[in-house]
Amino acid sequence: MSRLRIAFLWALLASALSAAPEAPGLRVATAGHSFHVWMAPIVDELAKGAGIEGHRTVASSFIGGSATSQHWNLPEGRNKVKAVLTDGGADVLTLSPTLVPDDAILKFTQHGLAKNPGLKVTVQQSWIPYDDLSFWIMRKRPASVERDSKTPEQLRAAHADYFKLIDAEVRSVNAKLGKEIVKIVPAGSAVLALRERVLKGEVPGVAKQSQLFSDPLGHPTEPIKALNSYCHFAVIYGRSPVGLPVPKGLQRAPEAPRLNSLLQQIAWDAVLAHPLAGVPRQK
Repeated sequence: MSRLRIAFLWALLASALSAAPEAPGLRVATAGHSFHVWMAPIVDELAKGAGIEGHRTVASSFIGGSATSQHWNLPEGRNKVKAVLTDGGADVLTLSPTLVPDDAILKFTQHGLAKNPGLKVTVQQSWIPYDDLSFWIMRKRPASVERDSKTPEQLRAAHADYFKLIDAEVRSVNAKLGKEIVKIVPAGSAVLALRERVLKGEVPGVAKQSQLFSDPLGHPTEPIKALNSYCHFAVIYGRSPVGLPVPKGLQRAPEAPRLNSLLQQIAWDAVLAHPLAGVPRQK
């Protein structure tokens, strides 16, 4: 075969590869609480900004402060997520349990896999309410929480047991399934990294940790909403969110482009660092 013909064939191959379409968008169902449910429309926006055609949220279930079992136990007719899974209408299911173990994570996963063997399930690792898990366990509601003086060491210690429980739950579910179906979205780890950067004065437009939260419980303001959504996008699509446009919720923030870039990088670093996120480190 002549060199000219070889060069011509390589040119055809390169042209075909460059014209290959992006991976198709995924159908996402989500069930969770108020640290999670607002994520879905933001991820819809991120997918559009990334040029991913066909991504859409197909079902959403919200119950405040909910365990995953509360969504599983919704009666027929109100259980939109279970219905979508029954029809094989979702490619991804995102869950956000509170305390674990929670047997509904396995139940939802098995139910979805029965109709769609390619289903991907994610479990959100959140940040703990009130910066103190004991308040949540005891159902106490402190009138205020001092967040601005918290050191990274204090925050890591406060979250350590909860993070271990989430990891153990996901490993247990995957062991029962016999394969690595369920992934962790390390939003809590990303939030701790963001708070450390705030303490160092490295977050544009955010001078204090308390600015990241709207109340003592820990409901997030726009920077954490964007950060969490970037974590979900990265795990769902296995790709970096770095370089995506500023989402609507952040557009009015001071120094929005710089803040957005930092949040994207923190999210991507957190996802790459977590062994159960299912996204291998890039070479």
